[in-house]
Amino acid sequence: MHDIGIYADLDSRVRLALPTWLSTLAAAAPSATFLTVRGIPVAFAPSGSPPTTRLNDISQSDADRDGIPDQLDILIGGKKAALAAAPYKETYRQIPFPDGDVPRDEGVCTDVIVRALRNAGFDLQKLLHDDAAASPGSYPGIRRLDPNIDHRRVRNLLSWFKRHWSSLPADPRDASEPWLPGDIVFLDTMRDPQPDHLGIVSDTLGPSGHPLVINSWTHGYSTSEIDLLAFVSPTHRFRVPSARIVP
Repeated sequence: MHDIGIYADLDSRVRLALPTWLSTLAAAAPSATFLTVRGIPVAFAPSGSPPTTRLNDISQSDADRDGIPDQLDILIGGKKAALAAAPYKETYRQIPFPDGDVPRDEGVCTDVIVRALRNAGFDLQKLLHDDAAASPGSYPGIRRLDPNIDHRRVRNLLSWFKRHWSSLPADPRDASEPWLPGDIVFLDTMRDPQPDHLGIVSDTLGPSGHPLVINSWTHGYSTSEIDLLAFVSPTHRFRVPSARIVP
């Protein structure tokens, strides 16, 4: 399959793993074979895995129509952002609208999310701008619309995800809804009620036994996968709405 998202020069370097913390994996097959959890694709199946569910139409779960389900496409976008390893840099820049982005060699935690979602066909810059214009009361962090920065602020992204994506339990120990690669997690680094950081759940476990988080951590760091759940409290978790694969 050909990913049509960001950073095409990094496509060949992306490596995905089986999410080993998920005890039940079922195979599904359209033109390629995916492993699914509760009907959601979470990995490409190893060669030779017998499919148990045939996925004939992923149009409701494939925003950019590249044949890769959104959940996986977001993970791949996060992996490419980590490979690009942009150093953490806070800055305000004039950027194009829509599909704007700061230079590839810089960014903060929100830029990782913007880039990963763009890999799957979601332009958070435009989506958030249009939603805030239509429902300004839903975005208390925005006093005056500015498409250069609004989507690059954690509090505004939290408002958007609450309104448009599926909300899931944020405690990694809560087994009622398993943590899947491609989930978006908000975190509290300041030990107050409000999140101030966010990242993407990876497909690899850290030493803590929790999934790594793809993120741009802080000054002196570059975008990478870090065992954040070992020492930072998650406050919210979201998953892209998609049609589930039903056996």
